[in-house]
This record gives sequence, structure tokens and C-alpha cells, in this order.
Amino acid sequence: MQPIEPKVLPPSQSPQEEAGWLQEALLEWLDTEFLPEPVNQKIAAQAARIYLRQRMEGENDLGALLIAILTEMQAFDFSKSFYSEFAVANAVSDLLLTSLGIDTCCGQS
Repeated sequence: MQPIEPKVLPPSQSPQEEAGWLQEALLEWLDTEFLPEPVNQKIAAQAARIYLRQRMEGENDLGALLIAILTEMQAFDFSKSFYSEFAVANAVSDLLLTSLGIDTCCGQS
């Protein structure tokens, strides 16, 4: 069995645009997966802020971005949500992989 190759995002030309896209895409995912709730906007905004900061610091490795979002979202109050920091980090990862044309089901291009 071969180890999974790390996925690296291209260097960001416009991290703020990427974060805006991610916030909108994540909010749509959150609202579609269960119920549209006001807290979903806060979740998406917080995840996008973390992503933006990481990308502005030069982070391109998807695994590192996933861990940063997971770790920092642990401080978020999910008590009014169906979600957790794990669901959010995984959704962000899937959204980013999909945007790169990678099938998140099987990990293939």
C-alpha cells in the first residue's frame, strides 16, 4: 500500500478572494447538509478567517490547513449547531479538493 501523497494548493494570488469563496461555499454546504441556521454564518466566517490567515502566512499544504482549522475551531461554541470542528474541517478539505478537480470520494483526479 502506497502512502497518500500530500495535497498542496497552488500559491495564493488572492487569499481574500479565496477566503470569500470558501466562506460562501461552506455556508451553502452547512445550510444544505442539515438545516439553515444563523450560527452557520458564524461558523463559515470563522473557518474562512482561519483559512485566510493561514494562506497569508504562506501555508499551501492542505493537511496543515485542515489541522489549523480543526484546532482553531475547537474554541468555537458549537452548542447551537449540528456540527463540530471535525465536520467543518472535513467540509473545508472536501470543498478545496473539489475546487482542484479531485474526487473526494476516491481521492483521484
